[in-house]
Amino acid sequence: MAIQYQRENHLFTLNTKHTTYQMKVDALGFLLHLYYGARVSGSMEYLLTYYDRGFSGNPADAGNDRTYSLDVLPQEYPQAGAGDYRSAALVIRNADGSEYCDLRYVSHEIKRGKYALKGLPAVYAADDEAETLEITLEDPVGGVLVRLWYGVLEEDDIITRSAEIRNTGSDPICVEKASSACLDLISGDYDFISFYGRHAMERNFQRTPAAHGCQMIGSRRGTSSHQYNPAVILAEKHATEDAGSCYGMVFVYSGNFMCEVEQDQYGQTRALMGLHSDLFHYPLEKGEALVIPETILCHSADGFAGLSGRYHRCIRKHLCRGKYSHQPRPVLINSWEAAYFDFSGETICRLAREAAELGIDMVVMDDGWFGKRNDDNSGLGDWQVNEEKLGCTLGELVRQVNAAGVKFGIWIEPEMVSKDSDVYRQHPDWAVQIPGRKPVLSRNQLVLDFSREDVRNHVFDQICKVLDQGNIEYVKWDMNRSITDIYSAEREQGKVTYDYVLGVYDFLEKLIRRYPDLLIEGCSGGGGRFDAGMLYYTPQIWCSDNTDAVDRLRIQYGTSFFYPVSVVGSHVSAVPNHQTGRSVSLHTRGVVAMAGTFGYELDPETLSGGEKDEIRKQIACYRKYEALICSGDYYRLSDPFEDECAAWAFVSEDREQVLLNVVMQEIHGNMTVSYVRLKGLEADAVYRDMETGTAYYGSALMRAGIPMPVQMGEYLAYQKYFERVKEVE
Repeated sequence: MAIQYQRENHLFTLNTKHTTYQMKVDALGFLLHLYYGARVSGSMEYLLTYYDRGFSGNPADAGNDRTYSLDVLPQEYPQAGAGDYRSAALVIRNADGSEYCDLRYVSHEIKRGKYALKGLPAVYAADDEAETLEITLEDPVGGVLVRLWYGVLEEDDIITRSAEIRNTGSDPICVEKASSACLDLISGDYDFISFYGRHAMERNFQRTPAAHGCQMIGSRRGTSSHQYNPAVILAEKHATEDAGSCYGMVFVYSGNFMCEVEQDQYGQTRALMGLHSDLFHYPLEKGEALVIPETILCHSADGFAGLSGRYHRCIRKHLCRGKYSHQPRPVLINSWEAAYFDFSGETICRLAREAAELGIDMVVMDDGWFGKRNDDNSGLGDWQVNEEKLGCTLGELVRQVNAAGVKFGIWIEPEMVSKDSDVYRQHPDWAVQIPGRKPVLSRNQLVLDFSREDVRNHVFDQICKVLDQGNIEYVKWDMNRSITDIYSAEREQGKVTYDYVLGVYDFLEKLIRRYPDLLIEGCSGGGGRFDAGMLYYTPQIWCSDNTDAVDRLRIQYGTSFFYPVSVVGSHVSAVPNHQTGRSVSLHTRGVVAMAGTFGYELDPETLSGGEKDEIRKQIACYRKYEALICSGDYYRLSDPFEDECAAWAFVSEDREQVLLNVVMQEIHGNMTVSYVRLKGLEADAVYRDMETGTAYYGSALMRAGIPMPVQMGEYLAYQKYFERVKEVE
């Protein structure tokens, strides 16, 4: 069994294929963390030390034992007010105004299968793939009961954590802060790796020492944000791509979050992942409960590559759902950069005819097809087809596109409303804004209060009336502003941001159930809500509004630490690029976009005959390697922030096929040669370059590498495909 309990010493051991997670209930009833790391045997309780720590207080139950202090001991779910001065996983404000919680062990249960969370996304698994440990803790004086859930996916080296906080007392309480996971590491010197950014430049790699004090990243924007991704790594000082111990924490949630990393007075490191405490004050009446979104934990003793591979497999196999989670995606062309708001039905039909000639599977009609929507100043919320603009009904347009041999997709932004819209004029109270104050505008729009069921139902009915008009097979779900002026007439204000996200999930779940074959791509100004929570509903997310191939090298590099290529929306766009003005060859743009779901953001009518021929070859190439790209093992072969080239590879699970991708970032006079070392091959196997016929041993390709051509030109790209052969000829 993956989960073991030793009754005689109240020891819990969670084993995966390569890791062990261990904790125990001590004599005072506190749940202490003992160990998480590479797989070990036996009890790790010997790691705990007890000394008189001076100003570290002692719980009353310890009597005169000054060596026992929660301020020093590693804990599974530390609470504020009980003598631990470090960052707390749980802060409860009681009815008398005090902030105090004293949780002690009550019971536990081991179950077959993986727990699920009502109204929230979570990792799923078959009953024979996972086990669940549920531990119940209680503060009987405060009337607080906490259930800690641990999901163990043994073969996948994944452990998930979540928690439920329930008011069992007679008086109301308020949850001021709640995390789903705490890692207390009692020894070691770590770096904190996070992924920062901004709109159009998301998920940049950042590595800083976990020094004394507390470091925090998070979002108060109502979404997981462009600024910080809710996924982090704690790594040993000398951990690299291929060696060293590292821990991952991925929050399965799409709203405000907070990750704290703190090194305490004794050099111990605590990492917390959970809901952001700002803009959050969640009252619970008697009998009410709050469920904290899940954190996916993973440990690798083999560096970042091992960690990434495990997260990629977990997300592909146990988080993404539906028809397209394991199925080839359509190669699509989106109308946005081809036409922006200036299009008609004939424009879309022309795109469809061009797409069919190029071998593109689908045309997506982006923003501007509804209401009075010819720019971004009006129309959001009025989800009625503008037949005057299209020159036909939506059903007729879809039939014409399908008749050209192309699938049809459409853009929506259901969470938003323009002040200049019929729905806002009729229901101004549906927008998130504070009565009596002028609202903050962003992109000339406001946010609809999706914490309200009546608002969601109205929008849902409108969207369904649109989708029912024709054979619509894809939806791009966008969200183009952050949430401010947080207020709702329907609920306690501290609950709004959390309940808003649950409302979004409720809407998406209903949409998926009604249209099970619909492919939904998430988007929030590109990567503003690129998180594991959204991937539970949308099996791909538009990686960034920045389609510049050179910038995408860094954006997609950072994204790859947690998220598999199969969920990354990446397209070939026109040059000069609309975000940077940079011109890069069509070949290079294609190689970069193949590290994603692949598609196009351009007007084919502006292309030359030669460029159209090249696109046909690109699409054929992508389809040839699609299974390898989307389900093979992904390896980072360089650091595009530091190295002259950006290089990555896809290796099939059986190690029979390899696709090497390289983009040269630097060019100088009398240029030096770049040698790219591959990874993930069989050392004693022979691999043939299927273009040149040259054969190499896997050990040579991995240890010495392969030289890249020295050629003149900016941002040249190379793709090399290798197949395993029996011997060198």
